Formats: sequence, structure tokens, C-alpha cells
Amino acid sequence: MIPIRDDNPTHSVPIITYLLIVVNILVFIFQTMLGSNNESFVYQFALIPANVTSLISIGSLSNIFTSMFMHAGLAHIGGNMLYLWIFGDNVEDRMGSGNYFLFYIVGGVVASLAHIYSDPTSIIPTVGASGAIAAVLGAYLVLFPSQKVLTLIPLGFWLRMTLLPASLVLGAWFLFQLAQVIFSWGSPEVGGVAIWAHIGGFISGVVLGLLFKKPEPEYPGYQW
Repeated sequence: MIPIRDDNPTHSVPIITYLLIVVNILVFIFQTMLGSNNESFVYQFALIPANVTSLISIGSLSNIFTSMFMHAGLAHIGGNMLYLWIFGDNVEDRMGSGNYFLFYIVGGVVASLAHIYSDPTSIIPTVGASGAIAAVLGAYLVLFPSQKVLTLIPLGFWLRMTLLPASLVLGAWFLFQLAQVIFSWGSPEVGGVAIWAHIGGFISGVVLGLLFKKPEPEYPGYQW
């Protein structure tokens, strides 16, 4: 399932979401302009679990943050920014821009730590906003479970667009992450994707999102 848009208007301009998208795109353009030098740039600023666990340098810790704004290709950044565009504005609207920015960074850090914990000796550089955006998805799930999401569903050679509740779309996304871990026998990376970062980010988003969930309205009961 590929989400296209949600049916959930906001009450304020999601400035942080827009800025995050712009910064990610600008960094990706810069990476593209580097050409053959991009590889050394990636190794300098990407997250490498072994460097963090061995504390090779203070810079290896800062890479937890810098890696959130780097991407490995057009499909990588395109998919991430699509999800951030669809779901980020409403989460920011509910939390407020300041809280949302902190939430995004914390979600990304938790995702990175989950990836490091899953394979602490890995020397493979990891980049992408996927972990932080997974946190956004987790928060959206608990804050707006009933909101409809226009979703593209492949059916063999056909594509169908339909409105589905966010709980189904995002729940299916999370179950897909779990399935990849299960069927890969717990490998920390599946097809070059840091699955545990997705899982850790999503769970952190659910937990932190509950802090901003509005209480259900209470209706007076019948009196006999």
C-alpha cells in the first residue's frame, strides 16, 4: 500500500515539516553535486554503529544527527519525504511546532540507537530520515487512527486507489517491518534497509504521541 494523501486538514502552517523537507532535499542535492566525492562525505557524516560503540571520536556521536538528513538515492528520499509530507503536518499541528521538532529529533535518535543495538559491530554506513519519520507515523497512528488516507493498492497488474483508515495503513506498514525481521531471522538489515531503526522509531512515536492524545469526550449517562 502506498499512501497518496490524507483527509485531515490542519489548523496551522506546518512550518517545521516544510523546513525538514527542504533541508533534506537540499542536502540530497548537495550529495548529488559531490559526484565521486559523495562516498567520502557519507563515511564522514553517516551513522556507523561500530564507530559509535567504540567511541572512535566525538564526531561519531554527532553522526547520529547528521545521518538523519542524508539519503542514498532518489527513491530513498522520495519515499521518505512523501510520508513526511502526508503525515507530518497533522502531528505538528497537534503537538505544536517546537514540541514537534524535539519529537522528530528524539524519534530519530531512538531509531538510530535501535539500529546500533541490533548490530553494534557493523561498519556499514547508515543514512536516512526513515527512523524519525517512522516516529511520525507512530504518533499519527495514536493521534488520528480513524482519519482516512487515500491509498494506492497494487492488485496484480492493476492499481486501485481507495480511502482506508490510518490505523489500517500505518498498522500494515508496521507489521510489514516486523515481518521482514521475522523472515530474515532477525537480521538488522534487510535489503540494505535498517529495519530495526524503523521499528524503534515507530514505537517511540507511539509512546510519545500518547502524551499529546486528547481525552475522549465524556457523555452523561442515562439516569433512571
